[in-house]
Amino acid sequence: MADNGENATGVPANGAGPAAGSGRKRRRRRVWLAATVAVAVLLAGTAYAASRFWGGSAPAQTARPGTPAPTTPTPSPTPSPTPEPGADIKGPLNLLLVGVDTRISKPGWEPHADAVLILHVTKDLDRAYLFALPRDLVVQIPRFPKANFPGERTKLTHAMSYGSRVPGRDKRPDTAQGFQLLSATVSAYTGIKRFDAGAVLTFGGFDELVDALGGVELYIDQRVVSRHREPDGTHRALRGGGYVGPQMVYEKGRRTLTGWQALDYARQRYTAGGAYTRQRHQQQLIRAMLVKILSQDLARDADRVRQVVRSLGDALTFTSGSGSDIVDFGYALSRLRPEAMTLVALPGSGVGRGSGYRGEQLTPVSRKFIAELRAGRADAYLAANPKLVVRN
Repeated sequence: MADNGENATGVPANGAGPAAGSGRKRRRRRVWLAATVAVAVLLAGTAYAASRFWGGSAPAQTARPGTPAPTTPTPSPTPSPTPEPGADIKGPLNLLLVGVDTRISKPGWEPHADAVLILHVTKDLDRAYLFALPRDLVVQIPRFPKANFPGERTKLTHAMSYGSRVPGRDKRPDTAQGFQLLSATVSAYTGIKRFDAGAVLTFGGFDELVDALGGVELYIDQRVVSRHREPDGTHRALRGGGYVGPQMVYEKGRRTLTGWQALDYARQRYTAGGAYTRQRHQQQLIRAMLVKILSQDLARDADRVRQVVRSLGDALTFTSGSGSDIVDFGYALSRLRPEAMTLVALPGSGVGRGSGYRGEQLTPVSRKFIAELRAGRADAYLAANPKLVVRN
């Protein structure tokens, strides 16, 4: 954590940058519940956090002088026990989590999959493995008639874009449709036959989600210089094909990051290790958010979960192959804890060189991990290849 309660910019953590004005303070109250649901969905498998995060115990009521004491209602007969939501959800489970850059300020901008993560939950639903696929991974994107897409071998990030296209004039891109093609592409590449659920979260509101949690604590494992943000949080100007102006710097060490800082830090790929470092930072951020959520002492309220999911609108897309909703998955995965989530880094290398660069490919060790995961032998494989495990 930064010294003296400061965040990574050196300013007080409750007032970083221009986004910390009175408008944001009002929005924080409004998005608090939305934040917890969206983060839980992003974590998939940890939707338990959302299901525990609502309401808590009601505040004590102070009676006015002379007010009669409330009467104790007559207890109702105990109803017959009913199954908890999600009681029919069985492991193992595979969940596809996608962070999408939508550029909503640009009309017609097609969503790009900027972060593609897979969460595999074991048969007993008490342990999980989280790993990322490079956005520039060269894959075969299959034919997709809904978008009039003929199929192409190209970068994974484009699957969301191509799939989101809605034939017809002036049709807005469809993120849910794009997710269908991305899911089919990832399934074909990894050999994971089906995803039991998936979540797409746009980056536009991500910073507010983190702020609603009060920020997150991360160990910054290397000095990172932002290409996109100035130290006060404003976006750097884009001129002549490049960014100009002062740059935000994240110094090595344990820090508390605000929303815009967390998103900015996790998206930087011009670092030592490039895109693979960015994947690690995204995984670390997800775990940090999970830890923060589970540190709260609040109770379940399925109705409010659904209410908040609806309030998120286009910022969140949740889908499941069985038709089960977020509440079902939340209850089913209630035993999952942060310490039971193993972060796995899959190394890769570039395809092509210089101006002929085509994208990324996973190493044989990485591809073997996915095969061993499908076979239920992930623990043994990671024990034999400990460098794949993200420790920080």
